[in-house]
Amino acid sequence: MQDFELSSEVRDGTFVVCLSGDLDIVTSRQLDETLAAARKRHSRVVLDLSAVDFMDTSSLAVIVSHWKGLQAAGGSLSLAGARYQYTRTLWITGLASRIAMFDTVDLAVADAQEPAPAGADQQG
Repeated sequence: MQDFELSSEVRDGTFVVCLSGDLDIVTSRQLDETLAAARKRHSRVVLDLSAVDFMDTSSLAVIVSHWKGLQAAGGSLSLAGARYQYTRTLWITGLASRIAMFDTVDLAVADAQEPAPAGADQQG
């Protein structure tokens, strides 16, 4: 079992949170606190899930809450590197088709830099 690790950095104006290990009822609180603090200074957030080994519904609730909050404020939350076998709750709940998902953090950050076309909708 891998220990949970969370780190963050700002890339091209986008706040990137790198997560490693299990996202569960215990670790979701740390994710929530990190995202709450990030939203005070950044409107674009990317979660790097490439090293997440497990994701439960408590962590999913945290992600959805901040995704909705950022969208309501005109910002965005994207996911990068999510591996189905470890983050299947995203697909089971249908969120994988609603939250912007990218293969890599670089692609997610690049997409966050692109202005949305006028009248464009973020539906997936």
